[in-house]
Amino acid sequence: MLLISIVMPVYNTSQYLKACLDSILQQTEKEWELLAVDDYSTDQSLSILKNYAIQDPRIKVFKNNSKGIIGALKKGFNHSRGKLITRMDSDDIMNPNKLAVLKSSLIMNGKGHLAVGPVKYFSENGIGEGFKKYETWLNQLTSKGNNFDDIYKECVIPSPSWMCHLEDFLACGGFSHHTYPEDYDLSFRFFSSGLKCIPCNKTLHHWRDYQSRTSRTHPHYADNTFLQIKLDYFLQLSHHKTKKILVWGAGKKGKKTAKLLLHKSIDFDWVCDNPKKIGHVVYGKKLLDFNSFHHISSAQSIITVANADAQAQITAQLNHLGQIRNRDYFFFC
Repeated sequence: MLLISIVMPVYNTSQYLKACLDSILQQTEKEWELLAVDDYSTDQSLSILKNYAIQDPRIKVFKNNSKGIIGALKKGFNHSRGKLITRMDSDDIMNPNKLAVLKSSLIMNGKGHLAVGPVKYFSENGIGEGFKKYETWLNQLTSKGNNFDDIYKECVIPSPSWMCHLEDFLACGGFSHHTYPEDYDLSFRFFSSGLKCIPCNKTLHHWRDYQSRTSRTHPHYADNTFLQIKLDYFLQLSHHKTKKILVWGAGKKGKKTAKLLLHKSIDFDWVCDNPKKIGHVVYGKKLLDFNSFHHISSAQSIITVANADAQAQITAQLNHLGQIRNRDYFFFC
C-alpha cells in the first residue's frame, strides 16, 4: 500500500482546525499520515492537534523550529514516511474522496506526473468576484491538465490540492527552498522539472477565505512578491538571451516590471496604449505605441495588461505577426 504523507503547517487556526481535521479523518482513503507542525500558535491550535493525535496515531504533531510556513513544511516533511506527498492548509476542508482521487490518478499515470484537483472557495461573508474569477480560471486549467500554460499569470497549482510521487518531489527540491510565496515557487519547480498535470474535473478541496487568512495579510504574498518570482523564473526558464524583452502596459504592474528589469540591468523596450503616456520617458525609457511592430518581431513580450479585451486584442495582433504564446509572448496577469 502506498502511504500518503500530508504535511500541514498550523498557525492560529483553532477556529477552523477541528473541521479541517475531521475532513481528513473522514477520507475514504485510509493509508495516510498527517504531519501537523504548529508554527508558534498563540491560540488553542496545539492543544487541539494533540487531542486529535491521541485519538488517531496517524496524526503526528510537531513544533516548528524556525518561525514561518517554509520552516514548518520542512519540519513536517523531514518526519514523513510516505511514498506519496501532499500538503494541507489547516483552515481548509477536504472532500471525502480527495486523497483517493489524487492517489488513484498517480497510480494510473505513474511517476513524472502531478495529480491536481479543482478547488471551491467558501466564506461566511460570501466570496468576492475576484476570487470567483480566480476559481473559475484555475479549475478550467485543472480540468484539462493545462495548468502550466498560464504559469506566469498566477499560481496555477493551489498549495493544498496536489499530490506527487516522493521521487518527483525530491527531484524538484521539495520544501527545501526559501522563496516566498512558497506555493508559487513550488509550482514553478514542478513546471521546470517537466511534471505533467493529470486532468481532473471533480472538486476535491474547499478553500476557506477570511480576512485574517495568511495569504491575505502577510507581506510574503503581496502583489510585488508574485511579480518578482514571475520575472525571476521567466529569466531562468523562458527568456532567450538573444532576444530583447518588450514590456506591454504602463500601469502598476508594467511599472514594477520595468523597475525590476532595470534593477537587474536588463535592457528592454516598453509599449502602451495610453495616449497620455506614449512618447513620455519613464525610468529613462521612452514609452512607445502598441503598433511598434518593428520592436515586436525580434523580441519576447511580457504582457502586464490586465483588461481581458485588451489582452484579446494583443493576442490577435501578436498571432498575426506569427508570434507563439509561451514562446514569444507571456501574460504576467
